[in-house]
Amino acid sequence: MFKEVIVPDAPINTAPYSRAVIANGCNGDITEQTRLTILNLKRVLEAAGSSLDKVVKTTVFLSDINEWPIMNVEYAKHFLKPAPARSAFQVANLPGGLKVEIECIALAPSSE
Repeated sequence: MFKEVIVPDAPINTAPYSRAVIANGCNGDITEQTRLTILNLKRVLEAAGSSLDKVVKTTVFLSDINEWPIMNVEYAKHFLKPAPARSAFQVANLPGGLKVEIECIALAPSSE
């Protein structure tokens, strides 16, 4: 897994890449990778003023669709009912040898 380095004083990055990441390999089984992936989503959402309970749609990418039931057990611990809409796909390869990648669409904070 890796973590993006956020620099608060830096200009806004308009290109589709991180300025820097911290990485130390990709470890863990599908359960651990799912847990860490959702934890990373949670951190990003909270930094943007949102949260996991405001997620309306997720897309799950799995390197092995046979691991779906195991991933789903961990996923269900973090997305309570009513759970967001979800799509899932098996993909040939994920970056860094990952077993799972999850993207989400969430409600933005109100602009009051």
